[in-house]
Amino acid sequence: MASRVLDSWALIAFFEDEPAAGAVEEILDQANRDKHRLYLGAVNWAEIYYNTMREVSLEAAEAQAQTIANLPIDVIGVGDDLRLARQAAVFKASYRLSLADAFAAALAKEKKAELVTGDPEFKALEKEVKILWLK
Repeated sequence: MASRVLDSWALIAFFEDEPAAGAVEEILDQANRDKHRLYLGAVNWAEIYYNTMREVSLEAAEAQAQTIANLPIDVIGVGDDLRLARQAAVFKASYRLSLADAFAAALAKEKKAELVTGDPEFKALEKEVKILWLK
């Protein structure tokens, strides 16, 4: 089964009903049908949470957190061995990325997964990780 990592950009587009929301919904439906496995890094989970809390409210952030918990997504922490953190640090030092984006890319690399995003910051990483570009 193929694996995909969702960047914060993809889930925020889904929650805010942006143009890419339909594509993200299809990816979620495919995961429900066991077409692929979906991952979300804990740092990207936090980015979605704080973004919603800042722009809407704490209650809305909690509601989205519950929605994510009910979606076919495995949330992956940094881990005690710091392998994921080390790879994220390398990406952050080597490319113009936010720290959350560096963690998403590191998770995609670690899982040998396709990164799902529409964030142009990832353009520089196309040789490092496979990217499914959303529009």
